[in-house]
Amino acid sequence: MDFQNRAGSKPGAAGVAGTSETNVARRERLRQLALETIDIAKDPYFMKNHLGSYECKLCLTLHTNEGSYLAHTQGKKHQTNLARRAAMEAKEHGGDRRVDWNTLRRPRAGPGLGGADGNGVVPRRQVIKIGRPGYQVTKIYDPPPSRQFGFLFEIQYPEVGVDVTPRHRFMSAYEQQVEAPNRDYQYVVFAAEPYETIAFKIQSREVDKAPGKFLHYWDPDLKKYTLQFLFKNERFGGRGDREGQMRRLDERRDAPESLNPLNPYQAPSLEPTYVRH
Repeated sequence: MDFQNRAGSKPGAAGVAGTSETNVARRERLRQLALETIDIAKDPYFMKNHLGSYECKLCLTLHTNEGSYLAHTQGKKHQTNLARRAAMEAKEHGGDRRVDWNTLRRPRAGPGLGGADGNGVVPRRQVIKIGRPGYQVTKIYDPPPSRQFGFLFEIQYPEVGVDVTPRHRFMSAYEQQVEAPNRDYQYVVFAAEPYETIAFKIQSREVDKAPGKFLHYWDPDLKKYTLQFLFKNERFGGRGDREGQMRRLDERRDAPESLNPLNPYQAPSLEPTYVRH
């Protein structure tokens, strides 16, 4: 085939380049231009493996040359992963608005109380956590006539901070972000710096805070925080009413035995009746 006498070719030159050759030349020019303007060595996601090819550590893709990697960095996949990574870093550095129960909610500073910012919100202190405290949980029962069940929590804080008093609060299952919410349970949370905040999962029942039923005390000598509470008795015959069931068993035990006329072993004996004529 005569390549020199084709239309558009000059004498002594090669033939006119086709579409594929034009695309290859264009990509090569763009690669050279990008290498001149972009320092690929400073890209944190660029890596050359032992086979001589190139990898993107963010997207886990493999490329044969620098131009292919640079073209990948301008694509949708790489840009999407960059946006996700930026959002995750912002979330880790204070962009997360979810409640962090490692530090309980601090009071807001009102007007003239010296708030840290214009909104009067006291900033959260950055405290290095030293681990979880030791604890002991005991189930308790109040004998009749109350027949109430409850818990006794004893939390040990031997390395608690100076002038720090441990605190507790009851938290709904819908406030936490660790487990799926379950309306049948609630949490009791304990916090004291520099220890991590711990929580216990208990029944979702109303706590009896009457005098003598609810007790919390911090012993600064033993470094022990004690919390004791009892649940209120549910309505008689309600779901999970263990106290009501025990009361009914006692009443049934004390009640006199009644005869069942349908039971042939308990039916009264029938005596003949005589009629005079």
